[in-house]
Amino acid sequence: MKEKYILKRKELAPFAKEFIRNFTNGVVILQGDLAAGKTTFVKETAKALDCTEDVTSPTFSLQQCYGTSFFHYDIYNHGLQHFISLGMLEELEKEGLHFIEWGNDDLVDILVAAGIDTITIKIEKISDDAREYKICTH
Repeated sequence: MKEKYILKRKELAPFAKEFIRNFTNGVVILQGDLAAGKTTFVKETAKALDCTEDVTSPTFSLQQCYGTSFFHYDIYNHGLQHFISLGMLEELEKEGLHFIEWGNDDLVDILVAAGIDTITIKIEKISDDAREYKICTH
């Protein structure tokens, strides 16, 4: 299933709340250029789940964990093979929501083959205050 939304920044919080009502467990692959809003989407989703921790991009740490069921990864710096070599695919089997920034179609194929619920969200900057979100369920 594919859906497309164009949202202003102020519309992102209600969108994130609706998103987590429909997807409570699995992997969310976030794709988009630098400054497209990948981390911003993760932050809004964390708020919707009443996470009080400061959500930051895990660009240099690879993984951030918030509580026991909210995980945030960034594979930009090291790539998919490094992610796999560290055994991170096993992390994705944990119960909860896993957000992966910079995941590609190869990762989607691996996750789907492993039977892990996966959604891809492609984020495109339309203007300083608007983004297009293309959601694909696999």
